[in-house]
Amino acid sequence: MYDAFRKVLFQLDPERAHHMGLKGLNLLAGLGLAKVLNPCVWDEPVECMGLTFPNLIGLAAGLDKDGKYIDAMGCLGFGFIEVGTVTPRPQSGNPKPRLFRLKEHQAIINRMGFNNEGIDALVDRVEKRKYKGMLGVNIGKNKLTPNEEAVNDYLTCLQKAYPVADYIAVNISSPNTPGLRALQGAEEIKKLLGRLKEEQAALEQQHGVYRPLTVKIAPDLETEAVEEIGNIVREVGMDGVIATNTTVSREAVSGHIYAEEAGGLSGAPVREASTQVVRTLSRVLGNEFPVIGVGGILKGQDAKEKLDAGATLIQVYSGFIYRGPELLNEIQMACS
Repeated sequence: MYDAFRKVLFQLDPERAHHMGLKGLNLLAGLGLAKVLNPCVWDEPVECMGLTFPNLIGLAAGLDKDGKYIDAMGCLGFGFIEVGTVTPRPQSGNPKPRLFRLKEHQAIINRMGFNNEGIDALVDRVEKRKYKGMLGVNIGKNKLTPNEEAVNDYLTCLQKAYPVADYIAVNISSPNTPGLRALQGAEEIKKLLGRLKEEQAALEQQHGVYRPLTVKIAPDLETEAVEEIGNIVREVGMDGVIATNTTVSREAVSGHIYAEEAGGLSGAPVREASTQVVRTLSRVLGNEFPVIGVGGILKGQDAKEKLDAGATLIQVYSGFIYRGPELLNEIQMACS
């Protein structure tokens, strides 16, 4: 059923198809038919960051930026869903076109630019969700906020998301907000994460509940830089790391008509680099700090590779676009 659906959508402009597909899923969910797409929901709980995830398969941030499709996506069997990236103020993102399919490579290039309706609109929707799995909120900074003031944007989003999220992810690795990746430098990341951890402690006291705090990093970092980030994560006491975001490398898609398009490349070409970051982080952090593996999971064996590299949970995005709910079933069979 999804194959036929995808063939129709892939005839359309990628961004238009994205919105039409999600609206279609919402319609099916409203009619009580969404489970037809994946009737075999995987129930194998995983304990991570003090939370109980119904299963280890998550939907990565970016697909549902504004939390409009949480319940519909939940019907497909995801153990956790991450919404966002969200910013303090609404922003339209980068000019179109900004989304490109590289079908021959099972890949996507996007330069969306944190287009979203703002944290207040997201919180309102998240509060109304019926989905019973774990819900993460991925937070970022507005494009016009200079890096030296970025902490204020992250603090605003953390404060507003804290009461309604199960965990919060700090996105400092998107290549589509100018200068954002500079926050991954040792001095910058230590200062930012340290301040967010202080606020997390204050919010725990205020709300009487502990919400884990994770950080999402890029696949393009040198091994030494990944090790350094791992040591900082340990030092400041982050609850986990999401590895990884999209890549700016075009080596794997060289010669493709869209290879020179600016933006982050996701899908099959990022699999190996992402897995290597997972492996490095797991070596540095051991079992104390979980790693969520994401990047290039197009089949069940790809997910198992992430787990074998040390990931506790995995997330999918581009693989889900290309494979649909069938991918979730493959992952279940490969990782059970």
